[in-house]
Amino acid sequence: MRAVVTRVKHASVTIENEIHGQIGQGYLVLLGVGPSDTEEISVKLADKICNLRIFEDQEERMNLSLEQVGGSLLVVSQFTLYADTSSRRPGFSKAAKPDLAVPLYEKFMARCRERGFQVEHGEFGADMQVDSRNDGPVTILFDTEGNL
Repeated sequence: MRAVVTRVKHASVTIENEIHGQIGQGYLVLLGVGPSDTEEISVKLADKICNLRIFEDQEERMNLSLEQVGGSLLVVSQFTLYADTSSRRPGFSKAAKPDLAVPLYEKFMARCRERGFQVEHGEFGADMQVDSRNDGPVTILFDTEGNL
């Protein structure tokens, strides 16, 4: 799995001119699923992201977790994180097919909810507009292939 996690002041996702999900302070997570990903990987990645300490404490150090600041997550499926950019026109054959990707995307969000977080989301495969106010900016990239 690949995830781009951005610390945000607020974020929202709009589908067909209607807000589908929105959060205040927290993480905007763009989540891509690869063909070799598993439920175990999805759970581990969710735990890792939920445990991140990238919010500033009183000494302006990135030392506080999502839980400590009362933050939420906005999770948006993003198959383009698996783009093959060897040519000028990216290919997406390295992304998991929906029959694998959708359940792992759902499992990722379920695990975050199990941990007590509010989780908003986009709609898998939909044309979405994502708005966010980056905080910092702080953006962290995760790639579970060979490293989690």
